[in-house]
Amino acid sequence: MQIIKDKQIIDNTWVFVDDETEISANGNITVSLARWLQQQPLLANREGKTGIRITSSDQTTAAIADNLHGIELIELDFPGFGDGRLFSHAHQLRKHLGYQGEIRAVGHFLPDQVYYLQRVGVNAFQLEDENQLPLALSCMNDFTVNYQS
Repeated sequence: MQIIKDKQIIDNTWVFVDDETEISANGNITVSLARWLQQQPLLANREGKTGIRITSSDQTTAAIADNLHGIELIELDFPGFGDGRLFSHAHQLRKHLGYQGEIRAVGHFLPDQVYYLQRVGVNAFQLEDENQLPLALSCMNDFTVNYQS
């Protein structure tokens, strides 16, 4: 599967592991915030990299604030294109917590939202339909002037 990262179409090297699936010792994976909080010592000893998937029902990013330096990927899992709570999480991670790693939008969002997502700090996009990657990439340049900083 391909994704957009830093305005380039690249191959995805990460796999999401749900809460019921056993975690392998190697490979780059993401896990739910709840699983990461429960199994943090186990996940830290893996050979592969471990990222976190945050959903809109996760109330805050404060739970990971002290551990951001060791997290290379945070996925924001959009349940629907009309749910904007994860825009706030992205902004919080970048502007208030100073997170420098990859923030990736996954789930149900539209290519039209990519421009606005990148404005709040999202730098990678995993669309449900790979055929829409060129469209999403072009949407990153929809506007040349912004009213808000």
